[in-house]
Amino acid sequence: MHSDSTARDATTDAVIDVRGLDKTYEGGFQALKGIDLTVRRGEIFALLGPNGAGKTTLISIICGIVNPGSGTVTVDGHDIIRDWRKTRTIIGLVPQELKTDAFETVWNTVRFSRGLFGKAPDDAYLEQLLKDLSLWDKRDAKILMLSGGMKRRVMIAKALSHQPNVLFLDEPTAGVDVELRRDMWAMVRRLRESGVTIILTTHYIEEAEDMADRVGVINKGELIVVEDKTALMQKLGKKQLRLQLHEPMASVPESLTDYGLELNGKGDEITYSYDTQSERTGITALLRDLAAAGIGFKDLSTRQDTLEQIFVELVREGP
Repeated sequence: MHSDSTARDATTDAVIDVRGLDKTYEGGFQALKGIDLTVRRGEIFALLGPNGAGKTTLISIICGIVNPGSGTVTVDGHDIIRDWRKTRTIIGLVPQELKTDAFETVWNTVRFSRGLFGKAPDDAYLEQLLKDLSLWDKRDAKILMLSGGMKRRVMIAKALSHQPNVLFLDEPTAGVDVELRRDMWAMVRRLRESGVTIILTTHYIEEAEDMADRVGVINKGELIVVEDKTALMQKLGKKQLRLQLHEPMASVPESLTDYGLELNGKGDEITYSYDTQSERTGITALLRDLAAAGIGFKDLSTRQDTLEQIFVELVREGP
């Protein structure tokens, strides 16, 4: 398993610290296996993984919804079992499911949610929150009458009603409109600037690539990698050199087999993959050997792996 080299050194600045976390459900399904994870104060941490990988189970345990099997979890230094009241006031959660009191108004729902956490009324804060989420005009509407996107906004408002220091967003933009997605990420950035730590799970890998400071990849209940996003992309990202040939060819000559070239279906383009971190890319030698083999090209281009491609490769390899 790849590990974050600074994770254990960063525990003093950890807002969430997970150690040796296992979870097996009745029936024998092991959802989590030996999870070690440190989430730093004030960062945006993206947790990626296919369906059934354990993302929601991990979040649910930290948030106190699902009991852990073995291991320890602390939130801002408080154990989630011993100090469950305290940890729940620190955390806000926007779950995947839209669970709200359908017959209540937006305003009453959000106000009641704040009171549940023992917070004194603060209508000015809640008004600003609803305005930030484009919900102020809907404050007197019953949730039953709202669109799916507006209901999602109410869920976010509920999660933020008690001003948590840590916000979990579990697949927050699945099935929502582009406008809400844009509003949400603008709000996430503002929250982060105010010191809130944000942990999100997402299938939209481009969002993780755009938003996250660090990325964790979970597969079959195990954390495969936890890494700074930029370092992950540099370490695992491959670049491709594509050469458009003057003349199509049926196969790659034997003299070029060591380069691992891929020939497209038409035979008029070859692709060479190389490691961006290696001292020598091999491109100069390749071009020289192409010329020696009498292969001319009319155009060339390069392409770097996206986080999505890196993610697919990691999951394919497995832990």
